Amino acid sequence: MHLIKRLVATTSVVALVLSVSAVAISESSYARGVTAADATAVVCGKTSAVARTATKAPMPDAKAAQVDRTFTLNTNCGQIVFKAFGKKAPLTVIAMSSLAKSGFFDHTLCHRLTTASIFVLQCGDPTASGSGGPPFSYRDENLPTVTTNDYPAGTIAMANSGPNTNGSQFFIVYKDTTLPPSYSIWGVVTKGLDIVKKVAAAGVLGGGTDGTPKQTIAIESVTVK
Repeated sequence: MHLIKRLVATTSVVALVLSVSAVAISESSYARGVTAADATAVVCGKTSAVARTATKAPMPDAKAAQVDRTFTLNTNCGQIVFKAFGKKAPLTVIAMSSLAKSGFFDHTLCHRLTTASIFVLQCGDPTASGSGGPPFSYRDENLPTVTTNDYPAGTIAMANSGPNTNGSQFFIVYKDTTLPPSYSIWGVVTKGLDIVKKVAAAGVLGGGTDGTPKQTIAIESVTVK
């Protein structure tokens, strides 16, 4: 069983015919240089975000332009900015852009942190339960080649509950991680990885290495350009 899963039953599938080759990420190599010392400067404010029922999400436009985008996650701990690979993972970027622009991610909690063997912060589920998502799913894209640290620090990838079950949940890798090559890579952090490291340094609520982040981090809004 994969440790990164989105346990949600989807009701329809976005049918887009897009041909994308599986390509390993390289843009995130810079992120390995972010140190624990950088994280100490991050200050998280209060948030009113709470677990809630997911809002209705429109079906993504299959004819949307396949171009790279810039996503900015405005969180209570600061901005996390990443380049989204609209050319390498067009279906994913089209769907996630549509969700972001509809306000699907506004005032949502990042619900899962893993701090041993797998080093990720998982977000994108309004219910904060790991089982929430939009009423559609779509196929995998831009899967990495099988290698050690195939999900390097700074990687943005989709969580799923099996092949071709992508929805809204995604994870941010804050330290080089080896995973089965089963999770669509659709972006790389360009600013704010220190924020994720700060959250990770605080640990998991109640102890352990996998669960709700002790330091609350919420996505207040998302902008896409």
